[in-house]
Amino acid sequence: MEIKPQIEAYFSHFHAHPEVSWKEAETTKKLAEILGDFNIPYRTFDDVTGLLAEIGEGDRVVAVRADIDALWQEVGGKVQANHSCGHDANMAMVLGALLYLKNETLTKRIRFIFQPAEEQGNGSLAMIERGALEGVTHLYGVHLRPIEELPFGKVAPAIHHGSGIFLKGKITGVDAHGARPHQGKNAIDVIAAIHQFIKSIYFSPFESYSAKLTNIQAGGDSLNIIPGSASFALDVRSQSNEIMDKLRTRIDEGLASIAALYDIAIDWEWTDYTPAAEVSQEAMEIADAAIRSVIGDENTAPPVDTTGADDFHFYTIKKPELKAAMLGIGADLAPGLHHPDMAFNRDALDIGARVLAETLKKS
Repeated sequence: MEIKPQIEAYFSHFHAHPEVSWKEAETTKKLAEILGDFNIPYRTFDDVTGLLAEIGEGDRVVAVRADIDALWQEVGGKVQANHSCGHDANMAMVLGALLYLKNETLTKRIRFIFQPAEEQGNGSLAMIERGALEGVTHLYGVHLRPIEELPFGKVAPAIHHGSGIFLKGKITGVDAHGARPHQGKNAIDVIAAIHQFIKSIYFSPFESYSAKLTNIQAGGDSLNIIPGSASFALDVRSQSNEIMDKLRTRIDEGLASIAALYDIAIDWEWTDYTPAAEVSQEAMEIADAAIRSVIGDENTAPPVDTTGADDFHFYTIKKPELKAAMLGIGADLAPGLHHPDMAFNRDALDIGARVLAETLKKS
């Protein structure tokens, strides 16, 4: 069997059949069908999508993870599921690595984690709860990179993702007539204060971080009513988990102070937290050696720093002794990840699969 065309066929299937987080039923069924065709044992679950599979023999376990969910977005005027983050490519590359390895004589077990709901930031936790990391010493992930990070043909041994989290808030004040503002408690004044406050948060300029309002809803159709109530949301990001903790504390304190200053109620909750990367030097060096072995020193890129987030890093947060790294695959990807018309050079799929296979062998 020629592996490269098979990898491309897998990609084409998953690209044409995207499913959003926690609803990847047909995707899971297709993955099980592929594994069954090669008589590779796998385990599915009654309560969540995704599956685990293993090849090889031995006491040691090395694992690789592929995320399987798509985004929900408008594409060509139609709102639909869409693989604009490249998880279809991730599945194809991991399946390709499996094909390259399945007939090898392996002295360890290699576990394949096909994980749901990365886009919701908690699919990795579901796999951990279902035994994905049992006995695992080394874990690898893989992801296509935008062209501004890596060109086609280059592969990086690690991606240093940042941390991300959302805050959802509600302001409860008192409506007032536009001619009598003193009788109310204006929620828009509070929103303005929140905006000014988050722009005044400063840490070291050598640290990468941001906090910004991404959603505001206040007022109705009557323009002579000062709204007392409003809802808002923040997108908060940091390149390190330490700065993320400081950001959250500063924002909590600031919102409480604003509520007291304006004598108004503000309720908020943090949601969809994703930790920053905790990359193992050992795993990164193994991946680096594999890249050099497969595509040469000239195509081996340094680790990639990106402000994006990925729930892959919950695996190391929950199991700190785990040696983990996510490989970045250059593919001339444009206009960008999550863009509805995202496209890339599909020859990158076989490169990624071969590098992954070699990384797993060397671990």
